[in-house]
Amino acid sequence: MAKFVIECPSCGKYTQASNFIFAKKHIDCTCGYTINVRTDKMTSRVCAHCGNNVIFDQSRGESAVCPVCKEKINTSEHIFNKVDFSCPTCSCTLSADKNAAKYTCPLCDTVIDVQAQVAKDRIKKQGLATVIKYEGPEDVFVWKYPVEDFNFGSQLIVHESQEAVFFRDGQALDLFPAGRHILETQNLPILDKVYKYPANDDTIFHSEVYFINQAVQMGIKWGTDSKVRMFDPATGLHIELGACGQFNLKVCDSRKLLIKLVGTSPIFTRDEIIDGGVPTKPAIAKFKALIMTKVKSNLVRIIKEKNINILEVDESIDIISEELRVCINEGLAEYGLVMPEFFVTSILTPDDDPNFKRLKQQHADRYLNVQQEHILKETVEAKAERQAVEAQTAARLKIIEAQGEAEAFKIKAAAEAEEMRMKGFTYQQETARKVGVGAVENMGGTSGGDLAGIAGLGVSLGAIGGVMNMTKEAMGSAGFGANSSQPPAPQGESWDCTCGNRSIIGNFCNNCGAKKPQNGWDCTCGNKNIVGNFCNNCGAKKPENSAWDCACGNKNIVGNFCNNCGAKKPEPDAAWDCECGNKGIIGKFCNNCGKGRTV
Repeated sequence: MAKFVIECPSCGKYTQASNFIFAKKHIDCTCGYTINVRTDKMTSRVCAHCGNNVIFDQSRGESAVCPVCKEKINTSEHIFNKVDFSCPTCSCTLSADKNAAKYTCPLCDTVIDVQAQVAKDRIKKQGLATVIKYEGPEDVFVWKYPVEDFNFGSQLIVHESQEAVFFRDGQALDLFPAGRHILETQNLPILDKVYKYPANDDTIFHSEVYFINQAVQMGIKWGTDSKVRMFDPATGLHIELGACGQFNLKVCDSRKLLIKLVGTSPIFTRDEIIDGGVPTKPAIAKFKALIMTKVKSNLVRIIKEKNINILEVDESIDIISEELRVCINEGLAEYGLVMPEFFVTSILTPDDDPNFKRLKQQHADRYLNVQQEHILKETVEAKAERQAVEAQTAARLKIIEAQGEAEAFKIKAAAEAEEMRMKGFTYQQETARKVGVGAVENMGGTSGGDLAGIAGLGVSLGAIGGVMNMTKEAMGSAGFGANSSQPPAPQGESWDCTCGNRSIIGNFCNNCGAKKPQNGWDCTCGNKNIVGNFCNNCGAKKPENSAWDCACGNKNIVGNFCNNCGAKKPEPDAAWDCECGNKGIIGKFCNNCGKGRTV
């Protein structure tokens, strides 16, 4: 059985009814009125959510919703949160939600200010107002106390983030901060000066009391009602922009706010700032025109002055928001209001506009060109760096090779020195021995009368004797002292040693043992007289000259002519083919079968 609570249309009291088929269709109220369940279940009430006076079905119980805002309207909270008041026109007793602002009398159609009428009815029952305070919703900036007659000795209670101002004949008089204040002549100096009321508790004075909420009202939405035209000088295109967001607002000067708004309405809420509260009354949007004008006139200017790319505008929203906040506060300061924060949450770009599409395409083309140039630059730099590394590597390899050759020479010299030490020879003795042996080999045998010629090589007689004793076997094999049919030994080119010994014939100095310096060579790059295995200009390696043997018996000749008999270096043999099938052979014997070359 579906039970529900139904309100008596006569006295406003509630009684229980039912939708069951056998339930009572008529219920007698204690006030004498007979409630018709079928017809009286439809009733009207001011919705506490949207403020509209709507009709709903009470039989739906707590599931009944407001037909306008779709919020629940018949819960126990709404039923037992009602207040009674009288109609100022027909004096009938009415009831509505205690937070309702307006209520229309069902008898005379008078639109009643619920809060003011409730306060007046309370004063009629209790006398003049003794406690003055406001405990309404937080979205109210200014609220006028409905009673205008007070007596000295009444208590004024001002909550935190509130201020109370006594107002009379368009003039803001005494202002009270947060706290409890007893209305006395010493607390009302301006009011007492204007009206000269006697100082006693029974004196009644007439004034208007306004409560100003100084708390920050947050999250007030805004948005441009039309597009803002912008000319982009970089591309020469016209585009249209829109913007939206939220802002926070608070009262900074209570007197200035009252002077600008008093007489327009006994209440000033946040809905009246920009959106008008209810769609049917857009005219009460007091600051919409001011905010829209400031946004439209400064949005494009800020974008141009700050050189903001319209395609990257989202990353500069904080800069745009702060600049717009400063501009809007210049206008709000005239009304005693200030915006602590102003937020642009979105810049609306015309994505379907052909001009905007061309603007994005131009931006993309410029970006791609810059990227290509950057990539090309990096490629050139990488190539140059790679070439530099290769050149450094090649130079290091040449240095390492030269160091290796020098190290090998040092090792060879150390081995020769160790060999001489083990044999018991000094460096000078070994050098003299080599010089003598070389001389003997070059002379190919000589008589005793030619010893002067040997001495002419820079070797003393004592040294020759020592050499002869140390190398008797070598000289005997060379035919030293016997007549020979071989041609005389070649006279080598003499050279001067750094120790002062001059006209030296041989590879070593017979005074200090220094090695004969090598003759310089010429490089193909133009560098001449180079001493070393590598050119010190281009790094090219010294060309290798193959040694050859002369028919006169002189061997390991380096050069194009024999330094003994003057014969010219023979031309290389032409290549020949062997009977075994090997072709293109250079030399006297086949490197495949070993057979000698046939003439």
